[in-house]
Parts: sequence; C-alpha cells; structure tokens
Amino acid sequence: MTALTPPRARFSICLVEDDESQLLFLKRAPDRELGPDKWGFPAGHIEPGESPEDCARRELGEEIGPDHQLTELARLGPRRDSLFGGIYEVHLFHYRWVRGQVTLNDEHTAYRWLTMHDYRGLDVMRGVDENIRLLNLWPLECLHLDKIPTHLGGLAVVPPRA
Repeated sequence: MTALTPPRARFSICLVEDDESQLLFLKRAPDRELGPDKWGFPAGHIEPGESPEDCARRELGEEIGPDHQLTELARLGPRRDSLFGGIYEVHLFHYRWVRGQVTLNDEHTAYRWLTMHDYRGLDVMRGVDENIRLLNLWPLECLHLDKIPTHLGGLAVVPPRA
C-alpha cells in the first residue's frame, strides 16, 4: 500500500494514564468483531467528516461514560498501522486521568488500571503494545516483544503492505 492509497478505515485510540502511571484497559465483550475477550484501549472508527480529536472524545464518552475529566498530554498521527499491512490510519491520544469514574457500555465487560509490572500477562488486542511503544509510555522490556514490530525494537514480523 502506498502513502497515496486511502486507508480501509481510520481510528482514534485513547491511552488514559493516571497519576501512578497506570493505564486504563478495557476488556472487549465476547460478541465484538474486533478483539473479542481481549484487552485494549478506548478507541473507535473515525466517522466521515469527523476529526480524530472529536472521534477520541466521542469514543471516550461512549466507552467509559461521560463522568470523567481528562487532560490531553500528547498525540501522534496520522500514521499507518504496522501489524495489519498498513491498511489502517491510526491517531493516538495520550490523556491524564484527572477525576471521575468509569462506566462501561455494552462493548466492554470489565476495566482495569494496570502498571507496567502487572501488564505482561494480559491478553491484549493486536496493536496495543505498539501503541504503548509509539508513545514511549513504558519501557520496552515491560511489553510483549512478540507483538511489537522489529523496527520499533520488538520481534513481530510485519506483513508486507497491501
């Protein structure tokens, strides 16, 4: 896939961190098409005409509820995915949790705040480790190296671009 080829889909992905450097993970419901029963971040498709920022805010409200306050710390994107052959455009947002509570919708069955030391055993969606690595939130040795592309220091074989 060349840089001029339109992406198959565009996503905003939200990494929410608290004051103790814990990240918020959501467990996908078993009936979800993408990543059933796996842990990931609040995220979703960018709708036609919607900005990545507006998508991130919408998805956060839908997936963790409206009763929270966040501060944006960083963003990265647009960039093409590495693990799906470059067919998706990804926008990453790093937020600091200020206050509030998490209220899940039907897309998720559980949530957890995890430190880098508690993370390794978690069954995560493809791309989660890459997203943490791209934003430099945790050291490489705390991540699943087999799920990070080699060009980012991991061991995952990257499929050729479509």
